[in-house]
Amino acid sequence: MTHPLRVPLMGMSIDPLTQGEAVARIAAELAAGRGGVVITPNLDHLRQFTRERAVRELYATADLVLADGMPLVWASRIAGRPLPERVAGSDLIWSLSEACAAAGRSVYLLGGNPGAADDAARILEERFPGLRVAGTMCPPMGFDADAARMDEVRAALRDASPDVVFVGVSFPRSGRVAESLRADLPGAWFLGLGISFSFVSGEVARAPGWVQRSGLEWGWRLLQEPRRLFVRYVLQGLPFAGRLGCSALMSRARR
Repeated sequence: MTHPLRVPLMGMSIDPLTQGEAVARIAAELAAGRGGVVITPNLDHLRQFTRERAVRELYATADLVLADGMPLVWASRIAGRPLPERVAGSDLIWSLSEACAAAGRSVYLLGGNPGAADDAARILEERFPGLRVAGTMCPPMGFDADAARMDEVRAALRDASPDVVFVGVSFPRSGRVAESLRADLPGAWFLGLGISFSFVSGEVARAPGWVQRSGLEWGWRLLQEPRRLFVRYVLQGLPFAGRLGCSALMSRARR
């Protein structure tokens, strides 16, 4: 898959696609028998990208990179190469499941909190008649660092042979899981979705639509889990957002 029009932000290249265009691209690739990996960067992913070579290597092998963070969309506008919209992984699980149902394709839910994948699968099947859930699996925490556990996951996926694998694991672990498994299912698409199974199941409440549109979903998540997210969102995220804005201004000045 070629990416002639990718938008650069601090060295990261992002596909300028709407959610509908991204789903259509994946559907077309599936129809052609080609699989791939989707990564949906937010501000924290970009921060990690600038600091860690291993993260940059994950992005280098991704087939679609879609901006799941309004700061990235805003920065692209400042830089003069605007991304069309935010494409959140927690939205893609719905829109891609709908597309799979229409095409008679199957999905597999891997990871998430205990029980969340099963609950999310049931809700997706109810919402989209015709969707085939090829299976769910909730391996124990740290499974991706355990060769024996990964062999179990690999065997289960080969038996299920899904078209799409939703990976409910936080980044960058989700990227490593997808990269490790893609050779076993070369015709399947892998999407790292973080906590999205819990959003679908209702275990964790997602921010209202107006909060999402305003770019303040991070604040909503911070209120839900302040102890876990304070360092990432406040101590690391806010200063880096300033760096991103300055980088975007410099990019515009060089155009």
